[in-house]
Amino acid sequence: MVRRLTLCCAFLCCCAFLFCLTATTFAQRNYPPELPGSKSYIYKTVGDVKLSLYAYSPKDHQATDRVPCAVFFFGGGWTNGSPQQFEQQCRYLASRGLVAITADYRVGSRHNVKAVDCVKDAKSAIRWVREHAGELGIDPDKVIAGGGSAGGHLAACAGVITEFDEPTENAKISSRPNALVLFNPAVSFTPPTDPVRKKQADGLAGRIGVAPERLSPAHHVVKDLPATLILIGSDDFLIEGNREFMGKMQAAGNRCELDLYDGRSHGFFNYGRGSHADFKATTASMDRFLTTLGYLQGPPSVDAFFADK
Repeated sequence: MVRRLTLCCAFLCCCAFLFCLTATTFAQRNYPPELPGSKSYIYKTVGDVKLSLYAYSPKDHQATDRVPCAVFFFGGGWTNGSPQQFEQQCRYLASRGLVAITADYRVGSRHNVKAVDCVKDAKSAIRWVREHAGELGIDPDKVIAGGGSAGGHLAACAGVITEFDEPTENAKISSRPNALVLFNPAVSFTPPTDPVRKKQADGLAGRIGVAPERLSPAHHVVKDLPATLILIGSDDFLIEGNREFMGKMQAAGNRCELDLYDGRSHGFFNYGRGSHADFKATTASMDRFLTTLGYLQGPPSVDAFFADK
């Protein structure tokens, strides 16, 4: 019981920090999202809520093609945010020959849901993409899940945790992606030692929906999990949890790389920050990682992408 309560404090502290640090970052992003050039698909209906995927395809892409596909989940502490966050990463990957999707999902501020419901939606999105591979023109065996902060947590949960698939969906179609690209994700709820962070969890006891370790990717690492790239700043409050997750992944024989950015804090990778240098660097790193998997060919073309923009 003591261990369960301590883990709960750790999880809720993480929620509080993620909400505080991401609410401002993504407040300027539009919802419903404005994503010109994308094609939208409704992948899930819950009551009167319709959830959409926004897909960017390569030039002259055909439904008969079979290219890799990336699905991104926005950050915002499971409470707010917009699919618009990953618009530029999607546009870039489409310019490199992938189908790239930024996904909507239910969040606390709009739908009064808990974090576990966000995970269910992420799994539904991956399954829908595989099920509709013929319509999208993608290879169902080359599906990448990515995301930032809480969205990175959702992608990691889809890749690692076997619970929380919707019982009404076709379980014969896997909701586990083939690879993960995680931008400063929340991947571990191991208890922190900082009493200030524990205190910030007061009043959030009903926010999660399940016992915290059930939503902690680091607590579910086994062998044969998707190849994973983590991109995170050295000054991010989530860095220790990311190192823990990487250590467990590697110990289990899984490929997991941590791309560390010196002096950077939470959310550093987002398009529109400063001179775009960190967006360019992290996008190029993602490109190189996907190239090693055979999902892309040739060197990154981030500079050419910006020149075209």
